[in-house]
Amino acid sequence: MILYAIPTPLGGAPADSLPAPALRTVQSLRDFVVEDAKSARAFIGGVGMPCPIRELNVVTIGADIASLLKPLREGRSLGLLSEAGCPAIADPGAALIEAAHHAGIRVVPLVGPSSITLALMASGLEGQRFAFCGYLPREKADRDQRIRALEKRSRSERETEIFIETPYRNDALFAALMECCHENTRLCVAADLTLPSESITTSSVAQWRRAGASIGRRPAVFLLLADSR
Repeated sequence: MILYAIPTPLGGAPADSLPAPALRTVQSLRDFVVEDAKSARAFIGGVGMPCPIRELNVVTIGADIASLLKPLREGRSLGLLSEAGCPAIADPGAALIEAAHHAGIRVVPLVGPSSITLALMASGLEGQRFAFCGYLPREKADRDQRIRALEKRSRSERETEIFIETPYRNDALFAALMECCHENTRLCVAADLTLPSESITTSSVAQWRRAGASIGRRPAVFLLLADSR
């Protein structure tokens, strides 16, 4: 039996973002562990399941991780769904996958959209050396210190630093980047990836400052590459 890690698009029909083999795998499952029941049911409802959703076993991930592996122990494969994006990447699903490995259960990631790699692909920044840094600190002093440390590492290692933020704090993070980063540092903001409203812009910090842009409450990925000269 297999634990499938299923990428979940930000919006639109799953068939627009997931290849047909991945969709067929999802359609074959009857047991799911999910981050958010409402968004998971919307996704499952859009993949063309051959049975009513009410007949599925959909469980929200919680503290008792071991119990979530029960379908696998009973001989049934299991699907893991994030609220949006790829399971186990900046996501609580990592604990379930860790438990599956400890139990000797095979884990298979399905092909689908990854905002981190999509953003890097389209950014024009360094693609040989990069690091995903997750969420930055919420408190301003800690966040500013972290931004400066990331810029310093990017400059010394010629490394693209990738990070994300909760949409309602996007503009606060963007303002901190404008305040803390050198004007020659290049910043890419990739928002609403795979959606019709998708926007991907890479400019120097100086250019961003002159543009007076704001990101708004949109799912976004931030990528930073410092000038090493």
